[in-house]
Amino acid sequence: MAATAHHLSEGIENLRLKAIVHELPDFLYVKDRDSRFVFANAVVARSHGLENAAEIAGKRDFDLFDFETARRCFDVEQDIMSSGDSRIDMEELVPMPDGSTMCRLTSKIPLRNDRGEVVGLIGVSRDITERKRQEELYRGQANLLEMIARNETLPMILEALVLMIERQMAGISGSVLLLDSEGTRLYHGAAPNLPGAYSRMIDGVAIGPKVGSCGTAAWRGETIIVEDVMADPLWEDFRAMVSQFGFRSCWSTPICTSQKNVLGTFALYSKETRRPTEHEMKLVALATHIAGIAIERKRVDDRIHFMAHHDDLTGLPNRAFLKERMAKILDQARRNNRKVTVAYIDLDNFKEINDTSGHAAGDEVLKETASRMANCVRASDMVVRLGGDEFLVVLVHQSSHDAGIMRRLRELQKAISKPVRSEVGEIAVTSSIGVAAFPWDGATPDELLANADRAMYRAKQLGRNTLQYHDGGVSNSVDLPLSEQEELRQAIVGNQLFLLYQPQVDVATGRVTGLEALVRWNHPTKGVISPVNFIPLAEETGLIVPLGLWVLNEACRQARTWQDMGLTPLTIAVNVSPKQFADPDFASHVAEAIGCHRLDARWLELEVTESVIMQDAARALSMMLSLRALGVRLSIDDFGSGYSSLAALKTFPFDRLKMDRSLVEALPADKTAVAIASAVISLAQTLKLSVLAEGVETDAQLEFLRHARCEEAQGYRFSKPVAPEEIIVMLLARGA
Repeated sequence: MAATAHHLSEGIENLRLKAIVHELPDFLYVKDRDSRFVFANAVVARSHGLENAAEIAGKRDFDLFDFETARRCFDVEQDIMSSGDSRIDMEELVPMPDGSTMCRLTSKIPLRNDRGEVVGLIGVSRDITERKRQEELYRGQANLLEMIARNETLPMILEALVLMIERQMAGISGSVLLLDSEGTRLYHGAAPNLPGAYSRMIDGVAIGPKVGSCGTAAWRGETIIVEDVMADPLWEDFRAMVSQFGFRSCWSTPICTSQKNVLGTFALYSKETRRPTEHEMKLVALATHIAGIAIERKRVDDRIHFMAHHDDLTGLPNRAFLKERMAKILDQARRNNRKVTVAYIDLDNFKEINDTSGHAAGDEVLKETASRMANCVRASDMVVRLGGDEFLVVLVHQSSHDAGIMRRLRELQKAISKPVRSEVGEIAVTSSIGVAAFPWDGATPDELLANADRAMYRAKQLGRNTLQYHDGGVSNSVDLPLSEQEELRQAIVGNQLFLLYQPQVDVATGRVTGLEALVRWNHPTKGVISPVNFIPLAEETGLIVPLGLWVLNEACRQARTWQDMGLTPLTIAVNVSPKQFADPDFASHVAEAIGCHRLDARWLELEVTESVIMQDAARALSMMLSLRALGVRLSIDDFGSGYSSLAALKTFPFDRLKMDRSLVEALPADKTAVAIASAVISLAQTLKLSVLAEGVETDAQLEFLRHARCEEAQGYRFSKPVAPEEIIVMLLARGA
């Protein structure tokens, strides 16, 4: 009786255990040495379309899967049973009867009998398809956000977004349409798997209350779910078009800004008549959120680019825009045998308008003048505000014999000269216009602008409110009364400037190691003018920027010329003014100069003073890093004059320190100067900077510097600044 009860209890326990095994959500099975199923729970049976778990007994994977899948499983299992080693947490891709693929995390362990012999194996698998899909989704999101951060192009980002969503769904094709700036039409954004013909058909569609799913979603600003495009009235006007592509349902959601302004639409197409699942709508919400971030980022970037290339006051393109476009305009004109005319326009007596009527009235004059000029030119032409009251009009000829240019310029001048109405009354405006034409008056943008500028100043000299063409030569400024500023401007564009070079020598050997470029002005009537007498004027008027660029280019040209003659390459040092250094385009100007003259960047040294870097340390450091990236050398000039920031030496990437002449001239008699100079040299050497002493004139100074281990020196003790020809003689005499 007891034994019977015991067996009954064991039977109940076995039944209970089997029930538990069949209720498990994981796949559990036992196989023999030939990889035949001995037992499998209900989940395994259902995955193969079997109603009863007992039906799987005796079958092999070759009876259930395609040959390749079955062979992979068989090889792994035979290896496990032969070696006796378990395989834990293997990822397997398993084809399902419905055509889908399941990803399983599988562990298989050898099954042993009482004698320890392997008689089969036990397998346990878990369906991780959804987990893998979520992991892929997270990776996709991270990749998209990284693309946005890297500022990849919007089409690339949107295409990657659509593909990411499509991978999460079966039988779905996605599309992004972008709403134009007027908010009236939708244009192609991304649709990698929609038929190209369909994308072209809907590109540019006007939004409205009955324009399919996307046009209506953008119009209403809400999600539009169309279960059957062949029956829904929203698709009434588009059924014939969509039917040829086989789409039956389309769900579209507006892409919006954080302020709920519509930017575009995200749509999903299916060839089945159905509504989206809750999971699919969650994916759509994710997609529209990321798309909104990407589109808003693109709009912000476009706005920043516009602001960087356009004038705030007038909305006209600025110098940066001109620089980008002008070379392309001339290149196209050259290829198409067309002429280009540039008109340099300066408003007469604008300072007087500001002084008498106020700056608000002056701004009104500038805005109205800009508007009039923009209305006087064709779509192919360009009006640019160069700065202040100076403008440039670029007229692109329709052919090489385009007539009427003079008439158009006169009409332009006439439009400018109409009185401007303002709160203080009518303001009279006139202009002086200088004209130069491509290709006769210049083959490059810089040549054209310089010659048009020269012609404009001649127009001012002839009484203002006039128009002058470039005459092919320097204007007769000697015979006309000019302001100092106008004289200096003409000196820059009229080849009146020249460079002298002062050698820099090795203190120990006397060998020439470099040259400093020093500018001089050969005035038509006053003779050679020292920079002391015109650099302050250039700084005050802003002319120091074009003057500095001239010096930079001329120094690079001369250095290359010497090298082409076979002379040993020397470092050419060029002084950089604060206004030059503050120009965001300065690094690109340097790159252009060394590239144009084929000068290796290591032979160019730029000298900046402490005041330049201390005005805006962060911006200065950024500029210096850009310059160092080009390969040029950097030195800090006039160190030791007035306040000297030791932090500057540690913070900024200098190569050399130039000790100021005011400190050098007190050596070696002044004990304070000796102490300071010694400390400066020692500090520089500690920071791995080379040291050059300026203004060395006596043997005593040189001897002190040699004793203090100063590496280089410059001054009249060695040579005054001399012409390029004398440098050649000097270097040849020293065997350079």
